[in-house]
Amino acid sequence: MVLPARVTVVEVGPRDGLQHESGVVSTAAKIAFVDALSAAGHAVIEVSAFVSPKWVPQMADAAEVFAGITRRDGVRYTALVPNLAGLARAAAAEVTEIAIFAASSQTFSRRNINQSIDESLATYRAVCDAALAQGRRVRGYLSTCFGCPFEGPVPPARVAEVAARLLDLGVFEVAISDTIGVAHPGQIPEVLDAVTARVPLAQVALHLHDTRGTALANVLAGLQYGVTTFDSAAGGLGGCPYAPGASGNLATEDLLYMLHGMGIATGVSLDGVAAASRALAGAIGHPLPSRYLQAAVRPV
Repeated sequence: MVLPARVTVVEVGPRDGLQHESGVVSTAAKIAFVDALSAAGHAVIEVSAFVSPKWVPQMADAAEVFAGITRRDGVRYTALVPNLAGLARAAAAEVTEIAIFAASSQTFSRRNINQSIDESLATYRAVCDAALAQGRRVRGYLSTCFGCPFEGPVPPARVAEVAARLLDLGVFEVAISDTIGVAHPGQIPEVLDAVTARVPLAQVALHLHDTRGTALANVLAGLQYGVTTFDSAAGGLGGCPYAPGASGNLATEDLLYMLHGMGIATGVSLDGVAAASRALAGAIGHPLPSRYLQAAVRPV
């Protein structure tokens, strides 16, 4: 079995992990969380989202969080941006890399951002053109690549089509996302075969949820395929407020435990991420889903 020697872990906990929290998470706790994840060695951290506080209230303090974090050399601090107004706010906060988010299914696109796929891509073309002109890199998320909570199975050909359209907008990478955690290892090569016929493998990442306990198995299938970038959230927090039943993201601790055990380098300290998650758990007032964290508090 040929596997990559090194993998990039994109830490999405501060944004994708916290956006789903029902209780208020203080700005100070978010800043401390990002700083702890930076100290753990993460090279990419998605800090927040410049979206409407009406729809995602946990991200209302995005500018304050960016102003408060300690930015380390060599670390990419990114933010989700839905439109030109969000881009203007991100630019004012000196965010140098943004992400846009499209969907592979029409119903999810309308439920998530109140636009069809075509309408969303028209919006994102303006965002990408402006961001790239400002010297900001753009990453693309593609939701519901393995299944939609409203439409069911999504044809891989459609996933590939929208992924290619994102690449045409100028994104440097497309995160093929299992938004509701329905993917299994048999689907990974099927979807990636379709996508990589249109998008170079080096520009493909996997964003996996662990709703049905298959995230790590799907990571292994992705590694075997040659994927070298995976998204995860410290503590396993997260989900999607517009996807019924979508529980947490793949936990960063669980991912690191597996990768390091297989001899795959990440540059990220498992102990450091675990410490960051434990501190956050105290701030938000409930345990985190990460299996590694749960096992670490039990006697052997």
